[in-house]
Amino acid sequence: MDVLSDALAALRTGHPYAALTERQGNWRVDLDSFAGAGFHVVLEGSCELLPGDGAEPVRLGAGDAVFLPHGGAHTLRASSTPAGTASPTVLLCGAYQLDQARAHPLLADFPRVLHLPAGSGRHASVRATVALLAGELRSPGAGTDIALPALLELFLIYLVRAWYEERTARPGTGWCRSLADPAVGAALRALHAEPARAWTVAGLAARAGMSRAAFARRFTTLVGRPPLTYLTWWRLTLAASILRESDAPLATVAQRIGYTSQFAFAHAFKRAYGVPAGRYRRDAQESAGDRAAVTAAVG
Repeated sequence: MDVLSDALAALRTGHPYAALTERQGNWRVDLDSFAGAGFHVVLEGSCELLPGDGAEPVRLGAGDAVFLPHGGAHTLRASSTPAGTASPTVLLCGAYQLDQARAHPLLADFPRVLHLPAGSGRHASVRATVALLAGELRSPGAGTDIALPALLELFLIYLVRAWYEERTARPGTGWCRSLADPAVGAALRALHAEPARAWTVAGLAARAGMSRAAFARRFTTLVGRPPLTYLTWWRLTLAASILRESDAPLATVAQRIGYTSQFAFAHAFKRAYGVPAGRYRRDAQESAGDRAAVTAAVG
């Protein structure tokens, strides 16, 4: 699995949700913050999105998409048009349950609101997936219950890819830039491919083709944390994902992520997540099928 796919897989904590809504007249919907990421796509008509931080409204027309990767509070409202001239607005709205408590540095690269205008001529894959999602929601058929989650996962991938491609084309730092960097990207791919390996900074520097000191500085600057700190963070993030999705014994989980001692793993996990690994698993699996919070968040 590539590093970007790894990150997305580890971020998800529950089922995605989507629905079609139609608004008419002088409407307004206030949406609270929630533990996840949301999106809105205007299929027909127009509207405005007001970020909860007081920023300028984002005007949305037919075909426009917005992604809210941090799950921040925001408002959707009717466009400012003369009375009696506004046409109905049809929206495709949805959300993903993500682990925002230990958010992946990928999310830190994202703005509060990512606007993908329909008229930009880019992101054909995003628009194609929107068409498929809208079709399934408007005319459910045999297999819709399987098709919808798959399409929503694909939509998330394309949204993140759109931002990743734009971000890596610009100078600067950040997790997206680190993947595009030949040296740091090589080290990240090695860490993600073999998280259980007994990595050292020197070994990673050799993979990157740099001296130990120069590599450590470059990795820390681009990624935002030192190489072995990132490795520990990734191992425990991966462990949380395994705990949520399987019944593997804790000793097996520890071994899979590079801990030779179950005790050392248990101590590290509790320090990072605030609860023992076994309790984390029970709590996560008990709430795995609960979509109520996400449903309320997207209206």
